Formats: sequence, structure tokens, C-alpha cells
Amino acid sequence: MMSLFWIVIRQLEEIEAMAASKKVITREEWERKLNDVKIRKEDMNRLVMNFLVTEGYVDAAEKFQMESGTDPGIDLATITDRMAVKKAVQCGNVEDAIEKVNDLNPEILDTNPQLFFHLQQQRFIELIRNGKVEEALEFAQEELAPRGEENQSFLEELERTVALLAFEDVSNCPVGGLLDISQRLKTASEVNAAILTSQSREKDPKLPNLLKMLLWAQNQLDERAAYPRIKDLSTAMLEDPAI
Repeated sequence: MMSLFWIVIRQLEEIEAMAASKKVITREEWERKLNDVKIRKEDMNRLVMNFLVTEGYVDAAEKFQMESGTDPGIDLATITDRMAVKKAVQCGNVEDAIEKVNDLNPEILDTNPQLFFHLQQQRFIELIRNGKVEEALEFAQEELAPRGEENQSFLEELERTVALLAFEDVSNCPVGGLLDISQRLKTASEVNAAILTSQSREKDPKLPNLLKMLLWAQNQLDERAAYPRIKDLSTAMLEDPAI
């Protein structure tokens, strides 16, 4: 797929100098161009390992390391700790997650007030979810309000979250989405990214970005040529151009 991306880019450059009419590229010609691009297996292996490590697939990373000999560039045991934090947030156990983050590296929350606020915000949301309204109000007053006074954006987020308490039926609440699992996942991803940064690792795996670049390149080429393109990234099968 990496080779396909470079083929698309090169083809774009070639077509720029041609007439406005679309060029037709046959499957045979396209596959010949693909075969001309040489991608080292080691580079592909590092790309796969980067994805497994960043996304936290410890078992898969260990097996891939044994099978390919690819160095993960990190102690895989730290992935287990990071995933434990992420899972705790995803399950709504925010206090446990904060404790685990501090065990990993206390500086993560000390140097990232926005992350700490979002974790405390998530604790507040979990209290509301569990019907602990009085406890939620007390928590907001003691932990969240002081931070809102120091930061305008935190105050706006707090006001938005407190609005959950104004509705008995949260399905009618304009901010009811804060109670969705997607909010937990968002907070969990933010924590995961902060831990990776503290370990001098990239926050996002490279593979999804490469796929986005491939789709962008295909869209650019679509305007200039008819060629075998990938429509389903899960199979990466080429589909013949419509002529």
C-alpha cells in the first residue's frame, strides 16, 4: 500500500504536464508501476510494530517481535501499564486511572492541567451517571470550580457539564452526549496520548495517516485519470477503471 501511494503521487506529477482530458491507465500498466517500486520488508515491519505498540496490542507485538525480529523500541511491559490506565477510564473508573497514571509518572498530570481537568470532569460525569447528584455537586464545587476560576475554557466546559443536572431525562438534554460511552473513549484517548508523549513516543500510529494520505492522493488523481483504484481499504483490492 505504501508503494501504491508513491505510484499515485508520481502519476499525478506526470499527468500535470498533459492535456485536460483524463488519461486512462490500464491494470497492466498500473501493476507494472507498482512492481517497480521497491519497499524494504524491514520498513514494513517497523510500520506494523509502530501500530501494535501505539495502539497497545501487547501480545501481538510480542509475537510479531519473535516472528520478524523487529525491535519495538520500548519495554513492552510499559504498554500493559498504559492499557490498564486506558481501560480504567473506558470503564468509568477514573479515580483508579488517575492513581495508575501517577504510579507511572506523576509529572504527566502535574504538567498537563487540561488532561487533569478532563479526568476530573469525567469523574463528575460518572457520579451523575450513577445518580449521585449530591456527591457530584460537592465534587464540582471542591475540585472543578476552582480550576474553572483559573481558566476560562475550563469554566465553559464545567458549565456545559453541570447542565446535565438540569434534566431528569438526559435524552432531552442538549449535552446528553457527555454521558455516552464515546465521551469515556475520548478521555481515554487523551490520557493514552499523554502517556505516550511522556515516554517520548508518537501519540498516533503512522499507518492510519498513511492510509489517509493514500485516499487523498487517489482523490487528487481521480480528477485527472481513470485508473485501477482501491475502494475498500480492508481488502486493498484494485478495481478496474470505468472507461
